[in-house]
Amino acid sequence: QVQLVESGGASVQAGASLRLSCVVSGRTFNTYAMGWFRQAPGKEREFVASINRSGNSTIYGDAVKGRFTISTDNAKNTVYLQMNNLKPEDTAVYYCASSPGYYGPYPGGYAYWGQGTQVTVSS
Repeated sequence: QVQLVESGGASVQAGASLRLSCVVSGRTFNTYAMGWFRQAPGKEREFVASINRSGNSTIYGDAVKGRFTISTDNAKNTVYLQMNNLKPEDTAVYYCASSPGYYGPYPGGYAYWGQGTQVTVSS
């Protein structure tokens, strides 16, 4: 099994930066890609970013391109989401996810999910 635990969410003002962390444990041998998604109340889950196993390829949702950066630290078994120039529309619960064979923006391609961490951005 694979377990994911997110942390780093907070309440900040517009323009601030945050770094979210996702610690991965368990049987990660077959992990193909990692992703970040977010979901605001009453809205559908939205793709944020994804990174492949080797960490040399990334994909970003249009709403966060140029502001967010996904990265990994294999020694720490951790994936990060650096969030810069935060906007009120970034307010959501952010989820880390693991895929056994898919690399892309669709939530259905990811098999394991963390519990989520709340990010609130005030204007």
